[in-house]
Amino acid sequence: MALAGSVYNLLFRRTSTFTITIMVGAVLFERLFDQGGDALFDNLNRGKLWSQIKHNYEKEE
Repeated sequence: MALAGSVYNLLFRRTSTFTITIMVGAVLFERLFDQGGDALFDNLNRGKLWSQIKHNYEKEE
């Protein structure tokens, strides 16, 4: 219970810190979700992406 009280007093007690906490959390969640989605896409499409097969189609000069 002491941890919950400390978190409340540190982040959620004042409106300004609550707002900043929500904005930072939203940005971090967006980055995590975006990079997780990209990693999942790359994993499901391994061997089919242009960066992995372009050597078959491009000629070296």
